[in-house]
Amino acid sequence: MKKSTIPVRYGVLIAIGLIAYFLILSLVGGQTNPIFSLGNGIIVAFGLYKAMKNYKMEKGDAFEYQKGFMAGLLTGFNSTLIFTAFFAVYVTNINTGFLPEMLANWSSHYHVGVGIVVFVAAIMGFATTFILTLSFMQLLKDSWNTKRSNVYTVEREVKAH
Repeated sequence: MKKSTIPVRYGVLIAIGLIAYFLILSLVGGQTNPIFSLGNGIIVAFGLYKAMKNYKMEKGDAFEYQKGFMAGLLTGFNSTLIFTAFFAVYVTNINTGFLPEMLANWSSHYHVGVGIVVFVAAIMGFATTFILTLSFMQLLKDSWNTKRSNVYTVEREVKAH
């Protein structure tokens, strides 16, 4: 059976969208404002939904909840890993003043290094992926409220005996 390329393809596309959005924000000076993180969520949500919907169309009647869920997770995890790698390079090599500028918005008495910020960005991406995948699978899964669902109900077993 042929493996689907949707998680890789859409993961890369989502990451490109996130990187482009981040770079556009950095051109206008908005990359340190936390409110603009909502744009990241919108980009990821749109990309994940399209990926999962296309995966369902690709599989047709063979679409299973578990496989769709895994396709969503893999798509989001791929995009998160790519964006996190870009972010790490950005804050360490491209704009070394970004981290102190971003952390100036938060009152903190702790030393926060690049590693922890990159780690938190990755965790946020993984968490967003998980929640959105769960949400979108509720829209994409097959309903058991059909004639075919009688196979899975207790009521049918009772009538048979």
